[in-house]
Amino acid sequence: MSQKVNLNGYFERIGFAGSIAPTLATLELISALHPAAIAFENLDPLLGEPVKLDLASLQRKLLSDGRGGYCFEHNLLLMAMLRELEFTVRGHAARVLWNNPEGLSAAPTHMVLTVEIGGTQYLVDAGFGGMTLTAPLKLKTEAEQSTPHEKYRLINSEKSWQLEARIGEEWKALYVFDLAEQTLEDYEGLNRFVSSDPGSAFTRELRVALSPSGRRLALHNNRFTIHAEGQEPERRMLESVEALRAVLSEEFGISLPEAEKLNPELEAILADAQTDGR
Repeated sequence: MSQKVNLNGYFERIGFAGSIAPTLATLELISALHPAAIAFENLDPLLGEPVKLDLASLQRKLLSDGRGGYCFEHNLLLMAMLRELEFTVRGHAARVLWNNPEGLSAAPTHMVLTVEIGGTQYLVDAGFGGMTLTAPLKLKTEAEQSTPHEKYRLINSEKSWQLEARIGEEWKALYVFDLAEQTLEDYEGLNRFVSSDPGSAFTRELRVALSPSGRRLALHNNRFTIHAEGQEPERRMLESVEALRAVLSEEFGISLPEAEKLNPELEAILADAQTDGR
């Protein structure tokens, strides 16, 4: 039996109101609202908690419990909502290139979506941290495409697409993906590594992001950065568990896990930062 999709709960969570017709305008609005409301965060892997990808667990965590998640959680939830709205949506696997020079030869650790509207395919991705897409991108090679945040372009090779973002005057590669459709079972296999393997940075580092209109908020361990459009980035080093908890709850809107679970991990992050001289 298929799981029930809580579309009204999703709309309330992201602040959506308007036409629900499966049009580009609807997709554009959802693509902007979702990453502005639901944080990218990896608290569960950091705490050693399982990351569940079934729809009931995703809806409970991201909609009811005031939490966020990472790529598999965001994009599986988004895919379910878009399909409920009668969009044609497919899920794909991607290899991360951003800050990862070995990415092309590594196993895929990211999930993206393609949505077909009127015979045209669009890339949609609500779960790529501080560079999350806030608009769908037409699957068209080398065309510069604007979003409410950065400009992006897609480069097509024989069997894959590479997403790049314009950072200053340079184009930076974010990830590469192909159009082979993946199943939930495929993502569960990838998710096991990302969420629980000691080699995964998500089990050792705190990574949080949110993309409200005109700004991007990012927290990497104890370094909090606000990127506001047209301004120099504002950076702060958070020096206490209390400061970390305040930023997580007040800036990112996350309902935090119990203090007895979370605080020791935050203390460890602060200790590592002091050791590294950050």
